[in-house]
Parts: sequence; structure tokens; C-alpha cells
Amino acid sequence: MIKILTDSASDIEAEEAERTGIDMIPMQVRFGEKEYLDGVNLSHTEFFEKLIESDELPQTSQINEYRFEERFAKLTADGSEVIAVLLSSKLSGTYECAVKASQKFKGVYVVDSYNACIGERILVEYAVRLVKEGCSAPETVRRLNASKGKIQVLALLDTLMYLRKGGRISAVAAVAGEMLSIKPVVSVTDGEVRLAGKAMGSKKGNNLLNRLVNGCGGIDFNMPYALAYSGLSDATLNKYLSDSCNLWKNDTDYVPSYMIGSTIGTHVGPGAIAVAFFCK
Repeated sequence: MIKILTDSASDIEAEEAERTGIDMIPMQVRFGEKEYLDGVNLSHTEFFEKLIESDELPQTSQINEYRFEERFAKLTADGSEVIAVLLSSKLSGTYECAVKASQKFKGVYVVDSYNACIGERILVEYAVRLVKEGCSAPETVRRLNASKGKIQVLALLDTLMYLRKGGRISAVAAVAGEMLSIKPVVSVTDGEVRLAGKAMGSKKGNNLLNRLVNGCGGIDFNMPYALAYSGLSDATLNKYLSDSCNLWKNDTDYVPSYMIGSTIGTHVGPGAIAVAFFCK
């Protein structure tokens, strides 16, 4: 048997992981003195409730080598092989800890997703598909590594406040951006989060997001794809779905969407929307 493991940076919560047969190892999230397990005893909804109420950003911790050793021992106890698809090594030390832990086990493979959030999620979904199709663990890992460079993740942010709180941009730039209603679009490129463009207002932001999606060469609808939103309402996501119907209507009747969790939600805040897909 081959088991798929991912971390909670993929925004797959414990309940969904159990339902779909994926094993999920959670990041730790700290609000003040209180620590939670992301997606286990802190749902995405609860996270944003706390984030909006808190004056300070929460702290997220990478998953250490010991926790991976425990999980790998449990998953391989029945002779199973394990493929761990994890948060980009350029965003966290989690991947390196998993690699060190995996060296103590036979049949454990660790894949650097070079991504996060729904970008990591769709690579996990592809791994599940390959295993169901009968691919061996080494072949699955080979195909994941060959395909992950085609993943595109683009996100339109509603506010610059959380990037300012996290020290990602200056206070002056954040205040100026809020006053001008600037909506930045960020991408995950080569495993890192980068600015892809800016727009004045939500409507132009949605249009910019669509242009950037088209500029990637188009969506491969034969591969996993997804949308996501952050915060307590999916109204912004529904508006984007309406504005972007030309991207989907000729190829699919269903666009899966999910709620962004703590790893990325800490930095983008509420009101963000994101799209992830394999480009053609």
C-alpha cells in the first residue's frame, strides 16, 4: 500500500483528510500563549475569527524532525510506503525536517511541492490520482517532480495590512495602498511568494487576475485545479467566479473551492481569492 501524507499548509483539514484517505500532519499555530494544531483543533473559520480579533499576528511553527519520525513510524508499521508532499522548502524548514526523518525509514519519499495553499493541495490530489491509477511510489514521485513546475498559483489580496504586520512591506506603502484601494496580485514562483501585479479596486483586480491566468498559457482541465478564499465570507470568491466565467464555462461545470488556512492566511488576511492550476 502507498499512503499520501501532507502538511496543513495545503489547507486540507483533518476531517477532509480522513474522508479522502490522505494523512495530514498539522502545523502549530500560536495566538499569544495559546497553541493550536492547524486544521485539527483550530478550523479555518476559527482561525480567521481569531485573526480578525487579534492585534498581533499569530506565529506558525514548522513541523520538526521528531514529529515526522513519529508519523513515518506509524504509517510504515504495516509495511506501507509513504509519499509526503510538503510545503515549499523556500517558505519553511518543514521539508528539510521531513527529509532528515525519512532517512531512518525504508519506503518513505519526500516531495518538495515548491508551493503552498491550493498549489500544494492540487499536487497532493495529483499524487492520490496517480496512486489510484496503480503507479508505484518511485514512479509517482517522478511524475510529481516532473509536473510541479507547471503549477500556477495567483492570488488577489483585499488588504495590505497583514503584509505590513508581518514586515513584508513598509507601513508607508501599506497606508498608501489602502488609501488608493490598491489590490496586489501575488504568485508562487520558484517556490517563493512574489508580487505579480497591482490593480486599483476589486473589479480591475479581478480583470488583472484573469489576464494573468490567460498569460500562463491556459488551464489544463485534465489535471486538478481549485479556487480558494480567505476570511469568513465567500462573497468575494463568488464575485470572481462570475467575473471569470469565460475561463471555465467551456471546459467544466464545477470549479472546486476551499477556504485558505493559517499558513498563508496569516499573511494575506481576509478577503483574498486565489486560483491554482496546472498550465497547459
